[in-house]
Amino acid sequence: MQVFHIQYPTRLPLEGMPSSQVMAIGEFDGVHLGHREVISRAVQTGASLDLPASVMTFDPHPRAVLGHDNYTQSLTPLAKKLELFEQMGVHCTYIVEFHPEFAKLTPAEFVEQFLMPLGVSSVIVGFDFRFGHRGSGTPDTLCELSRGRFAVEVVRPFLMDGEKVSSTRIREHLKAGQMEEARTLLGRRYTVRGLVVEGDKRGRTIGFPTANIDPAESEAYVMPANGVYAVRVIWEGNVYYGAANIGVKPTFSGDRKLPVLEVHLLDYEGDLYGRSLEVEFLYFIRSERKFSSVDELIAQIGTDVKDIRTKLSILPH
Repeated sequence: MQVFHIQYPTRLPLEGMPSSQVMAIGEFDGVHLGHREVISRAVQTGASLDLPASVMTFDPHPRAVLGHDNYTQSLTPLAKKLELFEQMGVHCTYIVEFHPEFAKLTPAEFVEQFLMPLGVSSVIVGFDFRFGHRGSGTPDTLCELSRGRFAVEVVRPFLMDGEKVSSTRIREHLKAGQMEEARTLLGRRYTVRGLVVEGDKRGRTIGFPTANIDPAESEAYVMPANGVYAVRVIWEGNVYYGAANIGVKPTFSGDRKLPVLEVHLLDYEGDLYGRSLEVEFLYFIRSERKFSSVDELIAQIGTDVKDIRTKLSILPH
C-alpha cells in the first residue's frame, strides 16, 4: 500500500499518486465495523471500475486539534490504522495533516484543492461525514460541489442492537472495562502496542515478573479502565497469554497519577526489555485496588492468575 503525507498548503497531485481512484474519506478512529463498511465499499467500487481504492484520513485527530482533550489518545494510532487499511485491500492512503489553517478551508476549497487534483472518480463517505470550516460540509454538500465531476456514495449507519456503531461508544465501553462489548463493535479485540520499558522490577521480588509498557513511551492509545485483565500478547511471531494490570499501583505508589500497563506472561521466563509487544485485551477480571500488605497483594495476584487460567482453559506448564 502506498502512503502519502500531505501538508497544507501544497500543490497536488504529488509524484507517484494515482491519476484516478475511488476514495473513502474519514477519520476512521478505531476502524470499527461502521468504518469498515465505508472502506469496503470503496474497495468493491474500485474493483468494479478497475481503479485503485484509496483512503483519505487526517492526523492528528481533528477533534484533538480543535480542543477536545479526550481525543489526544486514539483507538487506532496512525501506524495501526495503516495496517488495518492495508489488510482490507486499500491501495493508497493519504494522510492529511490536520492543523488550524487546514481547518479554515471551506467545503468548496477542500473539493477544489484536494479532491479534484487527485482525480477522484467516486467518493465514499459515511452518513455523518462532515468537512470544511466548522464542519459545515455534509454529504449533501459534497454531492452539490461535485457538479457531476465525481460520484458520491453515502453509506448508511451501521447498526448493532438498534444503535449506531461509533468510536464514542467504543471509548465508553473501554473506560468501563467492557472489553467484550468493545470487541463486538470493533470486529476484533482491542489492542495496545508499545515498547517494554524499565520498571521498578518489584514484580520479580513477589514472584510475578511483569513487562512494563508505559503509555507515555508507546503510541497514544485510549487506555481501558484501571484494573486487571486477561490478555493475549504477541511479539515476533510468539503468542502468550497473561494477566495485565492498568493503573497507578496504589499499594506501592500512592502519589502516581498516570497509569502504567504491566503484563505478566503465563509460563514465560526471559527478558523482554526493548521489545515491542502487542497486547490484546480479552476479559476484565477486577478493578484496581490498594492492599493492606504485600502478602495480601501476592495472594490476590495468585487468585487472578488462577482465574485467568480457568477462564482461558490454560493449564500451568
